[in-house]
Amino acid sequence: MAEIKILAIESSAKPASAAVTEEGKIIAQSYINNGLTHSRTLLPLIEDMLKNAGLSYDDIGLVAVAKGPGSFTGVRIGVATAKGICWAKDIPAAGVSTLEAMAFQLSGTEDLICAVMDARRNEVYNAIFENRNGRPKRLCPDRAVPLSVLEEEMRASGRKYALVGDGAELCFRYMTEKGVNVRLAPENIRFQSAWGVSMAAERAERSSAGGLVPEYLRISQAEREKLSRE
Repeated sequence: MAEIKILAIESSAKPASAAVTEEGKIIAQSYINNGLTHSRTLLPLIEDMLKNAGLSYDDIGLVAVAKGPGSFTGVRIGVATAKGICWAKDIPAAGVSTLEAMAFQLSGTEDLICAVMDARRNEVYNAIFENRNGRPKRLCPDRAVPLSVLEEEMRASGRKYALVGDGAELCFRYMTEKGVNVRLAPENIRFQSAWGVSMAAERAERSSAGGLVPEYLRISQAEREKLSRE
């Protein structure tokens, strides 16, 4: 995807970030983790970043967004923001897995990469990757899986795992107590980032704005409570 600037958006967890990249090189990047809702902060974050870099939406060739899994509200806001930009400026879109985007941050490790987010109720959103030629190669689909099941898989493989994502510390504590061979990614590259989204988008399928759809993996707590009442 040479000569195309990618605007990447990440809002699947508490922090929000945006980046503009070209051929993997960061041109501009912005990150915020101040506790305010993404509905208030995400679009101003993007527009301030573009302005400070001397860019506009007219310079963007692709809008990439983390489409899930993750926070239901965060993913929904990120996808809606990306769709709005694409519709307004007639820019193609690419939705990428939050977990795959995180795996790019460990593209130099020889360990298996375990991208993990806290899904509550003793479950995690998870996918496993292996580095091949400097890029993470997916070994399983994105899934919501109990920690006990993930432990069994890790133990059976006999490999060492590098944990990345906002569920990494939770997973690290659980796995080390069980004697599984894991390590934490360094904190500065452990969490979701828009740069990872842009890297995953380089080979992702493009779509129109209408083709962007969140992928939550499971229903929300509100929907579960509604079903239980019914």
